[in-house]
Amino acid sequence: MTTQYYTASSIDGFISTEDDSLDWLFPLADLEKTSYPTFISEVGAIVMGSSTYEWLLRHAVKLGAADESAWPYSQPVWVFSTRKLGAPAGADIRFVQGDIRPVYTQMKKVADMRNVWVMGGGDLAGQFFDAELLDEIIIQIGSVSLGHGKSVFPRRVFSPALQLVSVNRVNEGMAELRYKVDKASRAGAA
Repeated sequence: MTTQYYTASSIDGFISTEDDSLDWLFPLADLEKTSYPTFISEVGAIVMGSSTYEWLLRHAVKLGAADESAWPYSQPVWVFSTRKLGAPAGADIRFVQGDIRPVYTQMKKVADMRNVWVMGGGDLAGQFFDAELLDEIIIQIGSVSLGHGKSVFPRRVFSPALQLVSVNRVNEGMAELRYKVDKASRAGAA
């Protein structure tokens, strides 16, 4: 079981615009031609923050609209939020708040040796990193610069805590970087 932060970023380090738009991302690559199909097949549990969840509700599900779609994940999903949010019918959504550690314990049990996906946002991924629960960061870097927005990983991290494992060209507009989080080097630096 691996806990992975799998995401996309602009070349200047933003996961979304300041108003949570991902419109910059979709023209860059066909999702089915990336590592995503293999990645998601190995995921047993998903965790996300409320901004990510609300973006999915508005843009992927269109909750409450005439053209509402089904929730796109079969895996159980934990959403960190202090607000009461709606959920699509039939989706296994668990709303939580507070310390990520006890929630992570629940997720690992439910994932049953499959991977845990920290979908985002960046600060939630940072909390997993801070708690030494994050094993891997997979970032698809798009060939756009946003200038401002929400940081892909708002943490100060110095080498050798992140070790580059692979670089793959997705297409002319995107490359994928895979980093292993070296927990042993982090413990030695503390």
